[in-house]
Amino acid sequence: MSVADNLRQVLADLPEGVQLVAVSKFHPDEAILEAYGAGQRIFGESKVQEMCLKHEALPKDIRWHFIGHLQTNKVKYIAPYVALIHGIDSFRLLAEVDKQGAKAGRTIDVLLQIHIAREETKFGFTPDECRQLLAGDAWKSLSHVRIRGLMGMASNTDDAARVSREFEGLHALFVELRDAFFAGDATFSELSMGMSHDYPLAVRAGSTLVRVGTKIFGERDYGRQG
Repeated sequence: MSVADNLRQVLADLPEGVQLVAVSKFHPDEAILEAYGAGQRIFGESKVQEMCLKHEALPKDIRWHFIGHLQTNKVKYIAPYVALIHGIDSFRLLAEVDKQGAKAGRTIDVLLQIHIAREETKFGFTPDECRQLLAGDAWKSLSHVRIRGLMGMASNTDDAARVSREFEGLHALFVELRDAFFAGDATFSELSMGMSHDYPLAVRAGSTLVRVGTKIFGERDYGRQG
């Protein structure tokens, strides 16, 4: 099946209110253009250099989401155009995004990354660390960054019950934080969870953004340099 056919199949799985982030990292511009031609406009990248090159080369109405681990010294390169940063995992990074947003003359939308998986290698705040951040006042003084919601990655396991529990726990935290710290703020509305192998479980648990790559583009060419 073609990229366009795969894309349509994934979109057919998604209920109203759930957006698809087509994870295009390590895939060539031609594959992105095929998905673009089929109507997709949100693409996800995890390497700053690769995303910048693709932003330069591809249609300007693409909304680029940064979905990888973002280093503070790289924020300045994507600040002028990034639509959403999924992986804010420290106040230091949040403050840097605010600083670079001010320099670029725009407010940058972000998600706070929550560590819900058992793997130690994954990044993110613990739920308590996230509560403490939002209970403090420091983030409220940041005027060029907007917290739109949460992001998390479930454990890499075939245990569907465990994955569902992790997603349901993240959804419960999202509701708790929304009600406690963003009451009346309609912009805190996004919950990014679910990838190619587990997005149906994530959608059932309340995801609003799914990050799907392999199911659309096939296996990645890891040798491709951005």
